[in-house]
Amino acid sequence: MKTQGKTGSTDPGQALKACRSAFIGVGIASALVNLLYLTGSFYMLEVYDRVLPSRSIPTLIALSVLALLLYAFQGAFDMMRGRMLVRIANALDEAMSGRIYRAVVQAPLKVRMQGDGLQALRDFDQVRSFLSGSGPTAFFDLPWLPLYIVICFLFHPLIGTVAIVGSLILIALTFLTNRGTQAPSRRAAEAGNHRNAFAQSSRRNAEVVQAMGMLGRMSTLWAEKNDSYREENRITSDVGNGYGAVSKVFRMALQSGVLATGAVLVIEGMASPGIIIAGSILTARALAPVELAIGNWRGFVSARQSWQRLKDMMVALPEQPAPLELPPPCERLTVETLSGGPPGVQRLIFADINFTVPAGSALGIIGQSASGKSSLARAILGIWPPLRGSVRLDGAALDQWDSDRLGRHIGYLPQDVELFGGTVAQNIARFAEDATAEAVVAAAKAARVHELILRLPNGYETDIGDGGTALSAGQRQRVALARALYGNPFLVVLDEPNSNLDAEGEQALSEAVMSVRARGGIALVIAHRPSALAAVDLVLVMKDGRMQAFGPRDETLAQVLRRDTPRPAQAASIGGGHHPALKVVEDKEAGE
Repeated sequence: MKTQGKTGSTDPGQALKACRSAFIGVGIASALVNLLYLTGSFYMLEVYDRVLPSRSIPTLIALSVLALLLYAFQGAFDMMRGRMLVRIANALDEAMSGRIYRAVVQAPLKVRMQGDGLQALRDFDQVRSFLSGSGPTAFFDLPWLPLYIVICFLFHPLIGTVAIVGSLILIALTFLTNRGTQAPSRRAAEAGNHRNAFAQSSRRNAEVVQAMGMLGRMSTLWAEKNDSYREENRITSDVGNGYGAVSKVFRMALQSGVLATGAVLVIEGMASPGIIIAGSILTARALAPVELAIGNWRGFVSARQSWQRLKDMMVALPEQPAPLELPPPCERLTVETLSGGPPGVQRLIFADINFTVPAGSALGIIGQSASGKSSLARAILGIWPPLRGSVRLDGAALDQWDSDRLGRHIGYLPQDVELFGGTVAQNIARFAEDATAEAVVAAAKAARVHELILRLPNGYETDIGDGGTALSAGQRQRVALARALYGNPFLVVLDEPNSNLDAEGEQALSEAVMSVRARGGIALVIAHRPSALAAVDLVLVMKDGRMQAFGPRDETLAQVLRRDTPRPAQAASIGGGHHPALKVVEDKEAGE
């Protein structure tokens, strides 16, 4: 199972099938437990019908020793059943946890997500908790209810009739419990997702909330979402607890009814006194699994809904078998009529992008805000699936590569830098197990951040905290640049790499891009500030999601400048301002 969980070849159905033999073992243990549950009834029957009339102490001792021995076996099998269920839950976790983690990470890139994106983890926790609890034992005990009723009929048909009527009423209560809790439980889960997503968003934007006096309003919105979640939970709990209380009281009343029935039979001379106690105990035991099932029904409904959502997610995010390993790319990047947009939304952010970048070149992608630059970068990296066209490295489309192997040849510095909890060295090395100190230091030196890291309290072993909170924005960006350069990847994509950098950082960025070109790699630099284009030799200009121009840097910028420069007659209407393309050239010249 460990291998399956690691490779992701196990879907929920296969994981359960792998536990089939364990479930059979639980069923056998349940059979033995339920047979041994008859001990109490027959012990009381023998005491009242054999020991008391004969006044035989030795008989009582022998029966008591036998009963204690059977109770010991019952406890052992019951404990064994509980441990087997816990191990089934652990085996399911071992088989599926890696697959679910990858689905959680990939879901925002493949499908449209709602909530905080962690619903799959909560769903899996719900399923695992239910399996390791008392709920499954009730369902394994339910099939033995007919056996107890048959024995009640053997005691006397009237006792059996009372037991079967009580069983039917409790089964009806179980059905009503299922029907009453299903919809509220689903609504409670949805309300919980919205509440958690809002809390997570508020935590990410804590500085904005505090600085701009939004805490009061955000607290009001939180209260509204929390009230909705609490109300749905209250409804679900009220329904489940109500049916549970009714079933418990009914079972106690039924047990008293069986006692009264037995008493009538004894008075009429139709049964022995032992039947009174034995019938009462046996009826209570027969109905106990039904009552336990009602008490655990809310958990069962939640686990069933969670399991269905997990299955739906696995269907929406299937894992493909690893393709044939290709040689490392070393020649070119080709983008062919590429069109795309956010996952799960049939809306084009960019369309019909075509270009080729040879090894040893750097491409600067520029354009006004919302022109599709960052979206294009995500599609080139395979983060967003393209709606049309393809991206190729040395002629091979990205889907012909295994994602983990392809990642070794790609470096990425996103616009919003995110680091992970751990040390600086671990973040630079991408948490690779086989990372060497030489490779980590080489990446840091390529990003010109080696000296900065040495000045940290523990150097490369400094723990930066969750999200890199121990570092400033500029330090995080430069460490992330070193991470992008780790392992000398062939394709390095830098999205707004100088947004938090000072003059020294921008110089280090230019030198890093030149080093990528010098070793035969390809760099893509997406920028608003032209100083980031100092080391590029190609430029792609985007406008409204379309490729406006592409070619050598100086020629392309001059071409755009000639196309977009206003005529003298139009200059007055511009109000003496600068056209965006002209501003790009002027800023570039100033930067150089």
